[in-house]
Amino acid sequence: MKKFTRETLSNYNGKNGRPAYIAVNGTVYDVTNNSQWTNGEYHNIMAGQDVSFNLTNTPDVLVNINKVGLYN
Repeated sequence: MKKFTRETLSNYNGKNGRPAYIAVNGTVYDVTNNSQWTNGEYHNIMAGQDVSFNLTNTPDVLVNINKVGLYN
């Protein structure tokens, strides 16, 4: 699996045709084509970063989402 840092993950913010990736608890997920993530955003949570804290109470958001890497 590909490894992501804070800097490299920030390139995957879902803007200007870029894929939208998020990191949650050390795993990076591709939310690009997920209907809940529009243009790299889900309820004011932005893609391209570690969103572990923001998704603590909504684990269902990650159901059936492709894992694409590891986050350090």
